[in-house]
Amino acid sequence: MRKIEFFDLMRLSSGAMIGHPLRSILSMLGIAIGVAAVIMLTSLGEGARRYMVAEFSEFGTNVLAVNPGKTETHGVPGAFGGTTQKLTIDDAEALKRIPILDAVVPVAVGQARVEGGSRGRSVFIYGVTDVFPEIMKFGIGQGSFLPAGDPRRGSSVAVLGPQLKRELFGEANALGEFVRIAGARLRVIGVMQPKGQVLGMDIDDAAYIPVATAMRLFNLEELQEIDIVFAHEGLTDAAIEAVRATLIERHRGDEDFTIVSQSEMLNVFGRVMDVITLGVAVIAAISLLVGSIGIFTMMWISVGERVSEIGLMRALGATAQQVQAVFLTEAILLTMAGGLSGLLFGLFATFLLRLVLPAFPAGAPIEYVVAAIGVSAVAGLLSGVGPARRAAELEPVEALRTE
Repeated sequence: MRKIEFFDLMRLSSGAMIGHPLRSILSMLGIAIGVAAVIMLTSLGEGARRYMVAEFSEFGTNVLAVNPGKTETHGVPGAFGGTTQKLTIDDAEALKRIPILDAVVPVAVGQARVEGGSRGRSVFIYGVTDVFPEIMKFGIGQGSFLPAGDPRRGSSVAVLGPQLKRELFGEANALGEFVRIAGARLRVIGVMQPKGQVLGMDIDDAAYIPVATAMRLFNLEELQEIDIVFAHEGLTDAAIEAVRATLIERHRGDEDFTIVSQSEMLNVFGRVMDVITLGVAVIAAISLLVGSIGIFTMMWISVGERVSEIGLMRALGATAQQVQAVFLTEAILLTMAGGLSGLLFGLFATFLLRLVLPAFPAGAPIEYVVAAIGVSAVAGLLSGVGPARRAAELEPVEALRTE
């Protein structure tokens, strides 16, 4: 008996929806737009988070970066006031003696024109040491990377990124050829393997030279950064404290530098993106509120148009609770149909985005998908309560008189 009553309830509610298709579609449209907005916006937010985490993770989570200048509550290291003592190659050499650190690379960066043969182009020049590929997980395509030795003595050699090599020498062998960087003549001893873009920078279109050579060419008095790699992420705190203690001792007791760990950057960025994703989801959820108001309005009008039908139902023996259940079920069906339509559209739009931008890992977090459908169902329930109660409270005789 319960099954018959349930199916009768569904038949009456769905029949009313099918009998007024335009009104039903307009009622569902607000909910569908709201759910689709939640899916698409959270997919973009989650995709951005995954993309940036993947970009940072290219270098691993066991990496530290030491920058000149102390970052306080706000600001950029070294941007205001300078430092009491510069970050130098000697500082990097002192850090090499810390047992738990596997590799230390002093980094000096500049931009200059690189000329090879009759061609030339302006690119970023990275002054580093021989262990730079180990830290950044770069591979050597041809030849070798910078030679080991005292980093204070820069040799006249260079390693080219694959894109820069093609621009200067085409398909010809570049090993042993000479290039001119910022007026200095350097011999090409290697070509890097393709790496592509990392955080928006095309590192294939760059040149790598000894750090001392870079500081001389660009007239730099201090390093931009010291990059450090250690065994595993579990040693992060110990590595930070060891680096801090060594540099404070060398800088006469001043902590005039900033240490940033890769894992800390990933955690902070992940939290920021989670907040942004939640924010856009809340904004999109406003559409669900608008849609529920639309369903409330349509159902209220529907009750007014179907007064005689309600009177006939009551005259045939339907109770007030049964009449209320019919209208309440209709409201829930409208919102669920709108919610599922919005879900399918949102997932399809996300699928198309991944086809167009395969490198962008767009995807709606499952909790937001479930929340969007759940909120749409609750919105239907709440928006249908008022009209359903109005229908149930109509007196049968008064309702039939309107015929």
